[in-house]
Amino acid sequence: MLDSKLYVGNFSYFLTKEDLGNLFSSYGEIKDVNVIEGKGFGFVEMSNPAEAEKAKAALNGSEFKGRILRVDEARPRNFNGGAREGYRRY
Repeated sequence: MLDSKLYVGNFSYFLTKEDLGNLFSSYGEIKDVNVIEGKGFGFVEMSNPAEAEKAKAALNGSEFKGRILRVDEARPRNFNGGAREGYRRY
């Protein structure tokens, strides 16, 4: 794994940052937790890639509060706003 930021999906819409942080804290130091409210996904940044890999291996496909989690390496953001290359949105 190249990065220490993880995508976490398929959790309850009512999950809090604290819930997610507590879940991942047993796999290493947490740098940041971001829950996208009302969407059922978020991001957890661990202090290093080894800890992120350990958390991913342990938690991907695991059950948490009645849901099966999806944990994967976060992809870089697309900064073009979703428009095709060469086109601008106004």
